[in-house]
Amino acid sequence: MTATIDRVDPRIAAPTTGRGRLTPGDAVAGVLSHLVMILWTVIIVLPFLWVLMSSFKTTKEILHSPFALPAQWKFDNYANAWTTSGVGSYFANTLIVVGSALVLVMLLGAMCAYVLARFRFIGNRAIYYLMLAGLTFPIFLAIVPLFFVLRSIGLLGTLPGLILTYVAFALPFTVFFLHSFFRALPDEIYEAAQIDGASEWRTFFQVMLPMARPGMATVAIFNFLGLWNQFLLPVALNPDQNNYVLTQGMASFASQAGYSVDFGALMAAVVITVAPVLVVYVIFQRQLQGSVSQGTMK
Repeated sequence: MTATIDRVDPRIAAPTTGRGRLTPGDAVAGVLSHLVMILWTVIIVLPFLWVLMSSFKTTKEILHSPFALPAQWKFDNYANAWTTSGVGSYFANTLIVVGSALVLVMLLGAMCAYVLARFRFIGNRAIYYLMLAGLTFPIFLAIVPLFFVLRSIGLLGTLPGLILTYVAFALPFTVFFLHSFFRALPDEIYEAAQIDGASEWRTFFQVMLPMARPGMATVAIFNFLGLWNQFLLPVALNPDQNNYVLTQGMASFASQAGYSVDFGALMAAVVITVAPVLVVYVIFQRQLQGSVSQGTMK
């Protein structure tokens, strides 16, 4: 073993060591990238911290000393926002709409992506490209047709109508994202399930779908963020105030006349609106990073 090591030509090993050293250009690029990330983090975090601090202050304190700490931490703002301002009902409606739409779009999107990725039939590629075309279709162009369609079937201003609309607009992205995951799954596992006598439904739900869990987790997070923050669709298609979701409720709350707005309760409502998104990101951050890395290695 020693003799083998001694015969290694140092001229061969030298380039490997050289590639491990950082050049001045790499060091400058690293410093600049870190500075940009720090600046971007400050731009994002500081406004949220200001809103969080303001949610414990009175309207008078917010208007006269917006950057000072509250003289007394008022948790009543959250109670007022939840009950008096109706944020509690808006929050419940949002959970119903987003939760139902997310379950439906993940189920239908996974099934559609699986069929398009694993089976060959006439019109397969045409259906797939039509799904991709849905990604390029601007939402505002469909508002007027959707309004009349939902009104004609009696779903305008209802939560089921909003759920179906959310599913329709989230489905193309879901199919596009999951298609590559199902396409990369090995054929041998599918064939083994078929030899064991598993039906197509059982093969999909018990074999293939669990193997695509990284992609399912990633697209579920993206869909949740997009649906939770949706504003244009509910404003145009959900005029009934009893069925308002959070984005509509916040717009209505913020547009009250002049300085009669309870800014402390408004800031508390903003925190209540943003909190679920932060919680979901913190909980699934590692899952999201692992999903993306596994997807790129396939």
